[in-house]
Amino acid sequence: MAITADTPFEVLPFTRTCRHIWEDGDHVLIGVSPGNSYFSSERIASLARWASSRFAQVDFVYADLHVDRMFAAFGYSREHAARRASKEIKAVRRRILKGVEESGRAHPGIRVGALSDFQSNPVYQLLHRRVLHFLETDGEFRKGCEEMALHFVGPKLPEGESMTNAQVQACFDYLAAELPFFLDTPGILDVPSSVAAYHVRMPLTDLLFARGGGLRATRNQGCAVVRPEAADRAPTEGSADERRAA
Repeated sequence: MAITADTPFEVLPFTRTCRHIWEDGDHVLIGVSPGNSYFSSERIASLARWASSRFAQVDFVYADLHVDRMFAAFGYSREHAARRASKEIKAVRRRILKGVEESGRAHPGIRVGALSDFQSNPVYQLLHRRVLHFLETDGEFRKGCEEMALHFVGPKLPEGESMTNAQVQACFDYLAAELPFFLDTPGILDVPSSVAAYHVRMPLTDLLFARGGGLRATRNQGCAVVRPEAADRAPTEGSADERRAA
């Protein structure tokens, strides 16, 4: 069931446990992708106001690892890919900082960081190694990562073409850098519990939050789709993603 009362956003916790973690209000992590027009500074400001009124701690974390490799895998020269990645990463950081400032919630409860900031964090390092290990050894997890890669980059492929091995590997490395925060943000950031919030449902969510063995999110890690209420969405905003998430 969605949570919509007194909020500009519709919130859909993935499981009952995710809902309880949400209600605890300890921490929310909002992942931001470079080059994604959804994350305007106005949207960031709205998210910052909303999140800081409901959670003791808010972290915006933006992807800055393997972005150049993603561009290179899809046809850019190495030099052009590096320039394009640098431009996109700087732009998304500016938008986040501007949005947080404009939200009027510039206080210690909101932090902004890049994935690369956590490369020396021992919990992040351990989780990253686990992700890479399961990519090599767990067919179900690898298939889920392939679906997630296709979910994001499939629309960029020419009609009728499949992803190349180089494109798949670039996507895997990009995903592997992000996934530790879907597995154990509390361990990485030393918070009691955390909800990973994104505006569409991820194809891997079913696997990471399922019962059983394999690579699974820790018990105090939650996940929720957080998106503008229907009346506030642009006519075509996220339409394909929402069909996938339904």
